[in-house]
Amino acid sequence: MIKTRFTELFGVDHPIAQGGMQWVGRAGLVSAVANAGALGFITALTQPTPEDLVREIARCRDLTDKPFGVNLTILPAIKPPPYAEYRAAIIESGVKIVETAGYKPQEHVDEFKKHGIKVIHKCTAVRHGLSAERMGVDAISIDGFECAGHPGEDDIPGLILIPAAADKIKIPMIASGGFGDARGLVAALALGADGINMGTRFMATKESPIHENVKQQMVLNDERATELIFRTMHNTARVAKNAVSRQVVELERGGAKFEEVRELVAGARGKVVYETGDPDHGIWSAGMIQGLIHDIPSCADLVHRIVAGAEAIMRGRLEGMIVA
Repeated sequence: MIKTRFTELFGVDHPIAQGGMQWVGRAGLVSAVANAGALGFITALTQPTPEDLVREIARCRDLTDKPFGVNLTILPAIKPPPYAEYRAAIIESGVKIVETAGYKPQEHVDEFKKHGIKVIHKCTAVRHGLSAERMGVDAISIDGFECAGHPGEDDIPGLILIPAAADKIKIPMIASGGFGDARGLVAALALGADGINMGTRFMATKESPIHENVKQQMVLNDERATELIFRTMHNTARVAKNAVSRQVVELERGGAKFEEVRELVAGARGKVVYETGDPDHGIWSAGMIQGLIHDIPSCADLVHRIVAGAEAIMRGRLEGMIVA
């Protein structure tokens, strides 16, 4: 067993987290991650209403007695969700761990901390991590350029970003973006992180609530099978490469504004991808780690082999390189 500041702070067996993922972070997957000894997060905004979130948290509790959390992502919007109501649902449900992400979460962090809730904030730059540390969060997740979703605009890969953050940030830190096997866990620990966060890799598990066709597509895909959209809009997102993503990139090259691609990138279309299994129906998030996904294991098998493999690397291959 590998013990780090992350495992001690959050009371989990293994230094592995499953971050919040829209349409994916549901009770079935989160409870399986928790039962495997890692830390899973229900995605609050996947639930249509705060009341639905309360029910999803209760469902997760029926499936596990291990620690799990809830992700609350705050994004600028013309008509934003009722964030305060989702926050209240999390607090009133007795959740003890929250992952925040997105735009200026200070008011949410303050309220969660008032209720004794531990907060991890997801960041894409060292300066954002330092800001989160000043906000009073308990830990951060640092996302390298390899990650699915929004990697920020600095384009710094994990090999540089993780140690750069570790040099300056004092609170526990987990590494995100491009992690999915034992080698990645060992590398993250060596670079100064206290664990790893996996999104895409947990999508390709038996308990993941997405269509089998999409899981198989991730197995077939290699590390080149992602696309960066919204580059021209300074809101970069890494998504799976498909017919729609290629169309969006082509339109952007021609100077298209968001209004011209809005229908193509609608979240509802991505949800249909996961439900019906047509990988070309809409935009869906996936990271470069697809190149290292070769099967669809259970969460328990995945976590076990990552931890066991990491221990074997540290005790065997690396230790064997040291000459007295």
